[in-house]
Amino acid sequence: MEIVVCKDKNEASRKAADMIAALVKKNPKCVLGLATGSTPVAMYDELAKDVKAKKISFKNVKSWNLDEYYGLPPTHDQSYRYFMNENLFKKIDIKLSNTHVLNGLAKDPDKECKAYEAQIKKAGGIDLQVLGIGSDGHIAFNEPGTSLSSRTSIVYLTPSTIKDNARLFFKGKENEVPTRALSMGVGTICEAKKIVLLAFGKNKADAVKGMVEGGMSQFCTASALQMHKDAWVFCDEEAASKLKLKDYYAWRSSTVLAGACECACCCKKAAAAKGAKAKTKK
Repeated sequence: MEIVVCKDKNEASRKAADMIAALVKKNPKCVLGLATGSTPVAMYDELAKDVKAKKISFKNVKSWNLDEYYGLPPTHDQSYRYFMNENLFKKIDIKLSNTHVLNGLAKDPDKECKAYEAQIKKAGGIDLQVLGIGSDGHIAFNEPGTSLSSRTSIVYLTPSTIKDNARLFFKGKENEVPTRALSMGVGTICEAKKIVLLAFGKNKADAVKGMVEGGMSQFCTASALQMHKDAWVFCDEEAASKLKLKDYYAWRSSTVLAGACECACCCKKAAAAKGAKAKTKK
């Protein structure tokens, strides 16, 4: 797990967006796993800027979202389908037919969840999964106590999640927040080839510490990412404030990112040299 400590959420969002943009450039037909909530919005805005500047294109990209409230239609302004349409899909050139969100009105939620997993598998799996983290260390709607090998299923939200979501999205009205949701499981999430998790603000500091430096436990479902071979955490100073090895993580991640940048530059130079050589032969 690589921990990228940034001065603020804007810097972190730009760096995370760069990682996604690099994948899209390398593989225009990649499969993305996407997240909702306030955390990834700035990153989505950065990706939209890249599309507008014609730096990248999502025309052939496919996406699957982490979760959806059970009982909300896709047209409801608090549904995650609505959120994605407004905060990302309408701002980029992705085909809506290539975007997938769990059906919150499914009459048979178990069947819906199994079909969702089958769709992801048929597409070749998730190449890069975007995540946020709850204040109690949960990812997607995998609340504390969820099995770390769980699959996509219908789940119950904890009082703390309902309270947080009411404050952020339902004008503080807890009674309007659905108590159940359809969500990718921890096991499902960890099958993604790459993970990009975003965490901002001091209210996420305990969760980030538990995820990175705590023991792996079902009571902090994000801690399962400790076992992932290619997981990246982009956080601001406040979210990283309780990490014991914060300075080391910052040094290590800057070194790794610099190495990746140098490698990319070398590849470009090598490709340019090869092209020039080919022209000379002609």
